Amino acid sequence: MISNIPFDPEKKRVVIVGGGFGGLELAGKLNPKYFQIILLDKNNYYQFQPLLYQVAITGLEESSIAYPFRKNFQKKQIHFRMCGLTRVIPEENMIETTIGNLTYDYLVLACGCDTNFFGNNELKDTTLTLKSVSEAIFLRNHILQSFEDATVTEDVDELKKLLTFVIVGGGATGVESAGALADLKNFVLPKDYPEIDFSKMEIRLIDASPRLLVGMSEHASFHTAEILKKRGVIIHQGVSVSSCENDIITISDGTTLHSKNVLWVAGIRGIILEGLNLENYGKGDRIIVNEYCQINGSENIFAIGDAAIMQTPDYPNGHPQMAQGAIQMANLMGKNLEKIIKGQQPDKFQYKDKGSLATIGRNAAVADIGKLECSGRVAWWLWLWVHIFAILGVKNKILVMLNWAWNYVTYDISLRLLIRPIRPKCE
Repeated sequence: MISNIPFDPEKKRVVIVGGGFGGLELAGKLNPKYFQIILLDKNNYYQFQPLLYQVAITGLEESSIAYPFRKNFQKKQIHFRMCGLTRVIPEENMIETTIGNLTYDYLVLACGCDTNFFGNNELKDTTLTLKSVSEAIFLRNHILQSFEDATVTEDVDELKKLLTFVIVGGGATGVESAGALADLKNFVLPKDYPEIDFSKMEIRLIDASPRLLVGMSEHASFHTAEILKKRGVIIHQGVSVSSCENDIITISDGTTLHSKNVLWVAGIRGIILEGLNLENYGKGDRIIVNEYCQINGSENIFAIGDAAIMQTPDYPNGHPQMAQGAIQMANLMGKNLEKIIKGQQPDKFQYKDKGSLATIGRNAAVADIGKLECSGRVAWWLWLWVHIFAILGVKNKILVMLNWAWNYVTYDISLRLLIRPIRPKCE
């Protein structure tokens, strides 16, 4: 058993697996008077995923969008352990982790999702992904190294590969990454690398959907495509990547591209957990839950956020895999678990769409809020303030706001540091 977490017979033990939007929100909503709250995560920090691309494109420091769990829990009665979940044992109300076993009265799976390669797993080894702070730092290093290499190569073909950036996926992350990279090309990089002719730098966005930001309005999609094109982004629409090997990207329409910088943000899929029946999984490998977030066939195992799929008449394919859905499920769970232990009828989940936002770069964004569809500078400022308020920690809010203000006034970003970990000689 995991040590240093004594069993409290006076309280029900709730084990939350995953400290993302849903898991962290639920841990804070549960009443410690009734529950012993245990949060497990493979990292010791919360990461604000919507801004990972800004770390990767050198816009923000990684510490600005990450916050230590233990610091957040200092004044709360919440146990935290850094570990990974390896197996669920429902019949014993127990889970196996990388640091030992743990029993539970209620188990909440908020473990999020992983990158979806749509069956082409060879792409895992030939493309760059962006699902964590670690991956964002690796991508930042990779991008900066490409420019450093471009200053010294004399091979024309090699130079083209180094200066071609291919982003696969036309969702929010893909669009925002393309826009940020375009700003970097237009405002920053020419001053850093006067040796490079940046008219030869290409940013290509590949999207298999019929339009960009397919989850938003047609107005948002059209405006996004127009702005990206004006800023030099080449869009390949309605096609998919067939292969990526030896710096050659083959697209389903027969087009081939040559690049050393391929970012894969084409979609997400759930994580299959050992111990749960395959019948528990639905579309996209998300865990099927009922209107109370319970896993089918279980009364004390729940799933929330991106990991869960709740099919309703209004959302036959599940709710959007966005932060607001995870947070709303967590709020409901906090109330329902208390009702359950008191013998009361829990409430059904009702998703409330609070709108969608996406930035396309400097002074450009799109917003769908109810029937309101707006774009341009107004949407951009709205996007800025929504994200600043959502970031965890007062210090982080201030750091992000100061960074963005400085970048806006000076047309510059001061975080272009290529820092790699070293391996001690004793290893």
